[in-house]
Amino acid sequence: MSPSAFEDHLLAPRGRGRLSDGPHAGAAGGAACGDLVRITVAIEADRIVDAGFDASGCGAAQAAASAAVELVAGAPLLEAARLGADEVAAALGGLLPAKRHAAALAAEALHRALGAAAAADAELTPAADRTLVAMSGGVDSAVAAHLARAGGDDVVAVTLELWSDPANDGERSCCSPQAVSGARALAHAMGLPHLTLDLREAFRREVVDDFVREHAAGRTPNPCVRCNGQVRFEEMLALATRLGAGRLATGHYARIARDDDGPLLAAAADANKDQTYMLARLDPKALGRLHFPLAGRTKPQVRELARRAGLPVADRPESQDLCFLAGVGKRGFLRAREGARPPAAAGADAKATQSLPRARTPRGEIVSLAGEVLGHHEGQRDYTVGQRRGLGVAAPEPLYVLSKNAARERVTVGPRSALATTSVELEGAVLHRDGDRVEAVKLRYRSVPVKCRVEGAPRRGAHANLSLTLAQPVEGVAPGQTACLLAGDRVVGCATIG
Repeated sequence: MSPSAFEDHLLAPRGRGRLSDGPHAGAAGGAACGDLVRITVAIEADRIVDAGFDASGCGAAQAAASAAVELVAGAPLLEAARLGADEVAAALGGLLPAKRHAAALAAEALHRALGAAAAADAELTPAADRTLVAMSGGVDSAVAAHLARAGGDDVVAVTLELWSDPANDGERSCCSPQAVSGARALAHAMGLPHLTLDLREAFRREVVDDFVREHAAGRTPNPCVRCNGQVRFEEMLALATRLGAGRLATGHYARIARDDDGPLLAAAADANKDQTYMLARLDPKALGRLHFPLAGRTKPQVRELARRAGLPVADRPESQDLCFLAGVGKRGFLRAREGARPPAAAGADAKATQSLPRARTPRGEIVSLAGEVLGHHEGQRDYTVGQRRGLGVAAPEPLYVLSKNAARERVTVGPRSALATTSVELEGAVLHRDGDRVEAVKLRYRSVPVKCRVEGAPRRGAHANLSLTLAQPVEGVAPGQTACLLAGDRVVGCATIG
């Protein structure tokens, strides 16, 4: 560690107090560690024209914030996006291990500010070979970035911060602060500039609050489908435009196909990993700017490619949890949001908390088809149509959840045969092609498509309600789930099961 560089920034900090009221600020640290760094930047076109900071806590945090501000002031945005804790520490002449956290805090605050400023004010000259790649820190997105760069693209990485909750397991959540830091470190190790978009408010409002409301209403929503359709892709495509990127690439297993009417989402080569169901709500108009580099590859092939490329995440396990349920579980998450409301919070948290539904009856009945009370439960939101395990009811034959009455907190159970149906009502449907093009429907993420017919020959466009007739009985059709409408392996519409 060079005392001269460190002391220079400590005694003569660069930009301290400047832009204190600026609109694009990022903060890192807090009471838990005793240090807090706040960095603000201003962008014009493709360059950072000014930067400032405020910091409290140890001297290392203040010196690191000063060094970060000096590094980025006047720099091109995409060069600033390459900076991390290593560069901040180097600008201070190196840091002892005990002070290394200060450089990490400064880098985190800087990148929060850069992401906010880029999303609002950046105007880079369009470049046909520039590709924005969504990076989660996992192997799929890393390989997508690697393939884009290997193909000659000028790659910029972006990671979305969607959820932050101390109760969650941040290491298992794909969009937590820990995951964002890991994705940034990976992008920098690959030599890529990296930006972070903080979408926590939009995600809470559009996805999490809806998840809670839907369960309270007795339905089983698909938060990932909603997130992709209403939050993630819209914001990333907007950022791509500001960065002058011709396309957005992701690590999803999906294809883009075309017919005479334009592009459509289509199934990937790896049927076991196909994610078209999760992407079903994407507007086909956006598909012209999307690129799925993994479309023709299987998961084992992707991992092998990552190993050959020397990517450190080649053997990283996949996350199996919804990002906001990691380490908590659905039941615990929903119960924590019923009953007493959380303490008043500031900013986005306060607005989101106010929109959460109030508690329902804490206990209800489990009844048979004949109305006989078989047992009691602690909330209908703990159950899903088609569920067999965990009912807590003794019976001579296996019982399944057949339906739920949220208003009465009643769960009706019965034999498996009672689950089957050949008709499905749809809500909020969007047809990308006329209804007579629909050949099959996928009613759950991992389900096999079932041949069907859309009644009434509806034309392409939005429809408040539609009716499906299935070619064969299907069990466990759950209200609130997504219905992905198919023509062959192409997505020609989507809706919510009513």
